[in-house]
Formats: sequence, C-alpha cells, structure tokens
Amino acid sequence: MRVLITGSNGLLGQKLVELLSKQPGLQVHACGQGENRLKLPAGVDYAPLDIRDAEQTLRLWESVRPNSVIHAAAMTNVDACEQGPDTCDAVNIQGTEHVLSACERWNCHLIHISTDFIFNGNDGPYDESAQADPLSHYGLSKWKAEEKVMQSSLKWAILRTVLVYGVTQGMARSNIVLWARNALKSGNPVRVVNDQFRSPTLAEDLAMACWLAIQHKAEGIYHISGPDMMGIDELVRRVAAFWNLPTQAMETVSSATLNQPAQRPPKTGFIIDKARHELGYAPHTFEEGLALVDAQIAAMNTGSSTQEP
Repeated sequence: MRVLITGSNGLLGQKLVELLSKQPGLQVHACGQGENRLKLPAGVDYAPLDIRDAEQTLRLWESVRPNSVIHAAAMTNVDACEQGPDTCDAVNIQGTEHVLSACERWNCHLIHISTDFIFNGNDGPYDESAQADPLSHYGLSKWKAEEKVMQSSLKWAILRTVLVYGVTQGMARSNIVLWARNALKSGNPVRVVNDQFRSPTLAEDLAMACWLAIQHKAEGIYHISGPDMMGIDELVRRVAAFWNLPTQAMETVSSATLNQPAQRPPKTGFIIDKARHELGYAPHTFEEGLALVDAQIAAMNTGSSTQEP
C-alpha cells in the first residue's frame, strides 16, 4: 500500500512519517512546503509541494499513485489567517480542492485533518453531529474545506482535532505545552486566558488515529482529541506541576484583554466515543502525554547538541 502525507514538515506530519515508516507493507511518501526538515527514515521519500499549484499536485500524485492520502497540510496560524484571508483560503480551501482532484483521479482513500475551530464554542464538548458555526476566518476556511471533501466522490474520513501538542527536532512552530513550559522556566510574567476550554491532543495520538482510519478504511467524520477537558489556565498549571516549575509569574486574564485579531471559541473539546468504538482509538491522558514529551526532549538533548525546544 502506498500512503502519501501532505504537510509532512509539520508536527503531525513528522509524527505520521515516524509511525507509518514502521508499518510493514507500507510505502510512505512525504511532501510539504519547501525543503524537507526532518531526517527521513529508510524507505521514505520526500517531494516539495505547494498544494496551491494544481498542476504540481497532479504531477506528484501521478508519480506516487497513492492508495491513501493523509491531508495534513494547512495554514493553521489563526491570527495570520484572519489578517490574510486570501492566503488562508488559497491554502486551506483551494489547496484542498487540488488535493481532492488528484485523489479523485487516482481513486484514493482520503484522510482529511480538520479542527475544533469550526465550532462557536458555546456548547462544547462536541460530538460529530454538532453544527459548524466558526468565529474566525481560519475556522471558516477549514469548514469550507470540509464541505468540499464531503461533496467529493471519494471514500473520505474527516478527522477533527483540538490543540495538538508534542515535540520534534527542528520545529518551525511551538505549541501550547512547549510555550507554557518555556514561559514558566523563564520566570518572566506569563499571561494565560481563564475563559477558554479545550481537550488537548498529543500529536502521536492524532497520528495513530490517522493510521487506524486507514486500516479500518474509515468513512465519515471522527472527533480525535485527548480524553482530558480543561481550561487553558489549568493546562498551564498542570504543565507547571509536571515539570515542577514556579507559577508566581502567571497571571490569568480574559481573552478580550489579549486583543488578538481572530476570535477564539470559548469552550470546544470533543466527545471521542465514536473514534474509541469504531477505530479502537485509545489516547494518552494529559500527564501521560507530558511524560512522553519529557522523554523525547531528554533524548534530543542527550543525542545531539540541538538546543532544547
């Protein structure tokens, strides 16, 4: 079986390459924006791809002829999407259309990654039947991309997720856990919102959900997150407790005081019963996820001169 991963330079993409390269009988092909940023396991190839380019996308699919595609490429910086809606739409909507066209040509099974930001956050946690009502342009673009997927003739599965965290070598962007850990270690003042609630998702768990979806030939929508629902302020305190870090410099504030360009949904989080029952999804608890991140950071610092993320 040939599996193609878009967005392989990102956190999820790197975890997918690592996981799928270990599965017998799989040929793993990775692609992403620009040059490859990770050390590829044996047998995995990489091709630069800008999904905004329809012809380039078709050419890559023709060369790989994948059986399954995990579409993880997206513009995910929420405020940048709000400030640059045309760029956001070109990647998240038109880019997805190009991926769909290529997949339809080669009759691929598509695993499309989406987000809790398609919801308004008034009624979380959400199950798969909840109605979309995005508050931000990022959320709107991801919902429109979902609609394109659902209207396609493909066999598809949409995996929505929440607040993904984890660590890899050469990360281009941070995430909530690494930000909290580093901010608390610095001892500088830390402002944390007290009116947003999420169910944070370990990147390894999301990667496993994608692999389970391929194995089960899953079709339909699945909510994929960690099992623990918490406020962002509680999340930061749990990070502090795990790494024994001081919280005296932490100040809790309302979201309105941050003056962010994009509005965030106040309470999302997912009900993951469907994924548990149909896919066998079994996510780590938050503290188990932190322990895995801690072990990976220690291994990176021991194995190379790379600075701590």
